Amino acid sequence: MKPLEYCNGILKLIDQTLLPGEHNIVELNNYVEIADAIKNMIVRGAPAIGVTAAYGLAIAAKSINTDSKNEFFDQLKKVCDIIKSTRPTAVNLFWAVDRVYDKAVSNKDKSIEEIKELIETEACLMEKEDVEANRNIGQHGNELIKEGSTILTHCNAGALATCDYGTALGIIRAAHESGKKIQVFADETRPYLQGARLTAWELMQDGIPVTLICDNMAGHFMKEGLIDCVIVGADRIALNGDTANKIGTYSLAVLAKENNIPFYVAAPISTIDFSIKNGDQIPIEERNPIEITHIKGIRIAPEGVNVRNPAFDVTPNKYISAIVTDRGIIYPPYDENIIKYR
Repeated sequence: MKPLEYCNGILKLIDQTLLPGEHNIVELNNYVEIADAIKNMIVRGAPAIGVTAAYGLAIAAKSINTDSKNEFFDQLKKVCDIIKSTRPTAVNLFWAVDRVYDKAVSNKDKSIEEIKELIETEACLMEKEDVEANRNIGQHGNELIKEGSTILTHCNAGALATCDYGTALGIIRAAHESGKKIQVFADETRPYLQGARLTAWELMQDGIPVTLICDNMAGHFMKEGLIDCVIVGADRIALNGDTANKIGTYSLAVLAKENNIPFYVAAPISTIDFSIKNGDQIPIEERNPIEITHIKGIRIAPEGVNVRNPAFDVTPNKYISAIVTDRGIIYPPYDENIIKYR
């Protein structure tokens, strides 16, 4: 299940705002449309956002019509800044844009046309690398999953959030494919309902048993002994292991700790921000209040009510049992072990 496809200067995205009711493909051929798609969550999930941003730069570079390298790089830098401004929390976005731009700059001695081709090649390479990384995360994480386990997950860290296969759901898929009889409890994940709309749909497509629950039911099922572990994705991981993920993740981690349930984070190494020491330095995106007050355009809250809508929260490292990456499993103490993967 691939949420994006690039071919001949056109990026095709599954419109994830419409799933599961409608499977619509949007075709984008300029960076403004791609930036809007990221901002408005037509595409979402840190790895998928990163690769989408890279393709946005490839498309933008092709459209720059100049013989001046200085002008070319000036325009390319402006595009980088616009794409980076779309969503502040997911570090893969910034990592991807910087990687593509650095690739261009490191080859500034080449012709503009050659640089454009190198940018496109780099974006395509990043997509391939993401698929491979997700498969590796699944293989490593499968070691942590016991036969017969019931796994709780939050938001959507599946194929739709990556270029294919998924991070948290990649582990679940790998366990299922290895023959383990597992089942999943999926939080609905208010306010955008990624768990209800996307995770439940993905797992049902793969024939993996899934039970959908409201976000505030997780503690009840943990206390009843019905959850064996929690696996979530990540949008940014600090050097000490503090992890930003979809709002509500922190609550699950605290509940898991209280009930002696392992809490695992699944993410590629590219999601680790080696430049920040702890989670206090992670910017938290605040989204439009309408996501809280309305569902599918229908108002569910009184008009004029004050609203807060942070899209992410930060889980302190003390609640995280392990971080599963494409290069292996990282265990505490994170401030000593994460730096080894730089």
